Amino acid sequence: MNKLELHESILNNSQMTFARSGGNGGQNVNKVNTKVHLVLAVSAIGGINDEERNRIRVKLSSILNKEDFLFLDVDDERYQERNREIALARLENRIVQALVVPKKRKPTKPTKASKERKLKLKKIRSEVKKNRQKVW
Repeated sequence: MNKLELHESILNNSQMTFARSGGNGGQNVNKVNTKVHLVLAVSAIGGINDEERNRIRVKLSSILNKEDFLFLDVDDERYQERNREIALARLENRIVQALVVPKKRKPTKPTKASKERKLKLKKIRSEVKKNRQKVW
């Protein structure tokens, strides 16, 4: 799924409600609904398979409720339109990051040269400590 398809899917299937938010804005915050409350059903995200949906459920469990809806609140800016853009971008980024499958780590062994370097350094350190001892 490309980013444009995901953006369109989020935009078309999400619901936004607005509320008054605290913070900057002076008297304006008391009369303008600038806070954005974004709700999106995981099942409504288009272009992904069930495995990816489950990955989203696991990775985004902190903003997911029991009814399988993602919730996001944004009240960073003084303007509703800007908060709306930020909310969509944040949710999109979180979903994209949740869909990334981490690469499996291949265990490696130290090389012969690194083993020798380690032993050489240990020998030098041992000599330094030995030279600190009192002579009887």
